[in-house]
Amino acid sequence: MPQVAIVTSFVSLLLVLCCSIEQTVEVRSDGSQSTSRTLLQNRTGWQGDYMDLTNMPDLPTWCMESELPQQKVVNSKVFPLVLTPSSSNVQMSAEELFEKLEHDYASLYWYLVKYGSIFFRNFPLKSAANFDEFVKRFKNWEPLPYIGGAAVRNKVHGNVYTTNESPPDAKIPFHHEMAQTPNHPYYLFFYCQQPPTQGGETPILSSYEVYERAKTSIPQFIDKLQSTGVRYVRHLPDSDDHSSPIGRSWKSTFLTDDKHEAERKHLQSGGEFEWLPDNVMKTTSAILPAIRWDNRTAHFTFFNSIVAAYTGWNDSRNVAERAVIFGDGSPILPQDIQVLVQIMNDLSVAIPWQFGDVMLIDNKQVMHSRKAFTPPRDIYAALCK
Repeated sequence: MPQVAIVTSFVSLLLVLCCSIEQTVEVRSDGSQSTSRTLLQNRTGWQGDYMDLTNMPDLPTWCMESELPQQKVVNSKVFPLVLTPSSSNVQMSAEELFEKLEHDYASLYWYLVKYGSIFFRNFPLKSAANFDEFVKRFKNWEPLPYIGGAAVRNKVHGNVYTTNESPPDAKIPFHHEMAQTPNHPYYLFFYCQQPPTQGGETPILSSYEVYERAKTSIPQFIDKLQSTGVRYVRHLPDSDDHSSPIGRSWKSTFLTDDKHEAERKHLQSGGEFEWLPDNVMKTTSAILPAIRWDNRTAHFTFFNSIVAAYTGWNDSRNVAERAVIFGDGSPILPQDIQVLVQIMNDLSVAIPWQFGDVMLIDNKQVMHSRKAFTPPRDIYAALCK
């Protein structure tokens, strides 16, 4: 019999109750009162102040807004924002770029929040080391260790990692980075060191727009998501499985070879675990909100990895349709997933990679995916909070 150790920690309770509780008092006809409490997850979100995005700072003079044919207009704004060097800065060095960025990163943050993503093209970034320095110039953002993520990744330089190393013919569905964990990055950088021969784009979309369309198309599904949240279920192998898009082992996931330490870290996140044969660790996440409120923009976002889990978490250990469930334990229906997939396909923007490109994503409001490709392809990532 497999060893079973399922523990729900106090952290899990806090995560479930991270939203407000509304108390309702009903006065009956006989004068007695009935008190009920309703969990309000529709205001679960992140700390942060509202930002008046109609009153923007000027773009730094060393860059300018450009256009690419793949961009779309989303919510009356171009998506993503594309920046290239201004005419007087075409020949600037990497060191000059870092100096300018360090001075102007606060202004760029406003543009990131307004547009959701900034695509930097034709800037002097030639290596993973250059990319790492570029990321470091966003001074208020701290590097986030890759703990709890599902994909196999390798460290390249500093806070720079490879992206998902699943086979090139595997498509990775839309998701928010590490939304299946309580500790996810707020900002996500991608850098192109080697563009693929064919395909391999990193499509993006507005999670705010997904929420708005889904609220109209499948309102009952959205209501249930807001009231119950979701839980993610994964079977983690004993060693990394590079044939799987979610093949990261429990040792890599929790950065330890010690089972007890892996258990401790997972319980600390509010989850549950079970040891199965062949040292496979079955993990069930804490109940996590699937829709969040972004104070900065005063918008709801469809912040989760539901579609990615339900359509992409398949391998010899995992069954995708059982990889994500409602917070009350009930299954998610395939017809709702089909609607979400169609919405995401309609909103998707995919820009072909060129050497030196950087895509900065506000992970609170933009989802990303990966198309299949013909190798070679070297796209690196850096996570920040």
